[in-house]
Amino acid sequence: MAAPDVSVLTLVKGRDGHLANLLAGLARGTRMPSRCVVVDMGETPALVPPTPFPVLHHRIPSPGLPLARARNAAVALAETPLLAFLDVDCIPAANLVEALAADASAHDALICCEIRYLPPGVTDFSESSLMAAGQRHAERRFPEAGVLPEANTGLFWSLAFAMRRESFLRLGGFDEGFTGYGGEDTDFAFRAREAGLPLLFTASTTAFHQHHMVHEPPLQHFADIVANATRFRARHGFWPMDGWLDAFARMGLIEPPGAGEALHMQRAPTAEEIRAAQRPERAY
Repeated sequence: MAAPDVSVLTLVKGRDGHLANLLAGLARGTRMPSRCVVVDMGETPALVPPTPFPVLHHRIPSPGLPLARARNAAVALAETPLLAFLDVDCIPAANLVEALAADASAHDALICCEIRYLPPGVTDFSESSLMAAGQRHAERRFPEAGVLPEANTGLFWSLAFAMRRESFLRLGGFDEGFTGYGGEDTDFAFRAREAGLPLLFTASTTAFHQHHMVHEPPLQHFADIVANATRFRARHGFWPMDGWLDAFARMGLIEPPGAGEALHMQRAPTAEEIRAAQRPERAY
């Protein structure tokens, strides 16, 4: 018996090449999504190539990255019982839609699949080549078969996961009080745990993360991260994104995070500091 209908939800801003690779991956799939919802945050509309499945291209042009609002908008447009969230820089394995739909049908949980990180310069997008080139992340261990409960809720990453739509709505979705980038997915996972939704790691499928430039630390999102970390601390009692906050403190941008409820900003990063933080993404 087939799993209920499933939608793939992705967000895009200025990554047309990544989006094309994601959609091509879905088109090679053993099961087509009922629809793919593309929420486009760019000032210029993303290019959406033809696909053998319906694509709903919804635009919310924004100066930043309103990730919580965009994901909630995607779910509102999905209308299917099962949801598979896939970041635009991920290429799905051929069985990803089928496997995550089966997992989410069987388990009322947040279900994460393994991500293999691709080095720069990959041009062969066959699955065998992607599997050979992709490197596993050292901090996230996945089972050899089946699903494995993961007690460390901080290891929920929203770049590739599935769940039931009714459970998403019961949680109230992502908290749109988290503005822009940072912390909204960790907050979502902790609220899910409190509501009785476990975090499960599945061996059933894989996604391949396309290489791109990053900022270490992400100074371009400095204001968002400070505001969102403060909101998270007030709700959950500890500071999230502590590696980034420590890096900001070492740069003299904030006072070191302490036992208090607020982060004290010293100054904003300069344009030169933001440029200097850009570098190739690490291979895992």
